[in-house]
Amino acid sequence: MSRSASSWKGGTGELPPPRIIVGISGASGAVYGVRALDQLGAAGVETHLIVTRSAHLTLSQELGMRPAEIAERASVFHNVQNIGASISSGSFRTLGMLIAPCSVRTMSEIASGVTSSLMSRAADVVLKERRKLVLMLRETPLHLGHLRTMTALAEMGAIIMPPVPAFYARPRSLEEMVDHSIGRALDLFGIDSGKVARWEGVSADREACPKPIGDDA
Repeated sequence: MSRSASSWKGGTGELPPPRIIVGISGASGAVYGVRALDQLGAAGVETHLIVTRSAHLTLSQELGMRPAEIAERASVFHNVQNIGASISSGSFRTLGMLIAPCSVRTMSEIASGVTSSLMSRAADVVLKERRKLVLMLRETPLHLGHLRTMTALAEMGAIIMPPVPAFYARPRSLEEMVDHSIGRALDLFGIDSGKVARWEGVSADREACPKPIGDDA
């Protein structure tokens, strides 16, 4: 169930629970944001969710999810227009922010420093407080403007992490591919979701080098 932002009240000096801001923008790949919420919830991390208006459309088209359904997956749901939300201030401590998926529009707004919504404001706060900002950019191919924007964000401290499938893990389903990508993103926050197939080197049964086709040597 979704809880209000006032649910956590620690005493003086008490550390807050681990918190992560999760943003879902309107890019294709809404399932990444949904699975991020599920994995963080299973790990006992308090999630603060922001969903853009375009993302609600994508969630409906790709997953058949209504706004109330996605809000219930988070600890706290924030309206994207609520600039006065707790996560708009650096004094509200979090581990950082994951935007999954991240659209080019959202990425560009963050890079410009024009915080016209809670999504870009929360991201700006994370950057200024030197916390982790991970952007799972969903766009291809990329033109020079996209690349320059990503460079600017990397220089500002953001981590650009397109959800690239890890085929070495031999995924058996689309769900496994999504979970692995999200698990790797959560690794960046020091959270082990238990969903990542860790690389431990080439296994013995795959070490033999196949003979090149047409090579008679």
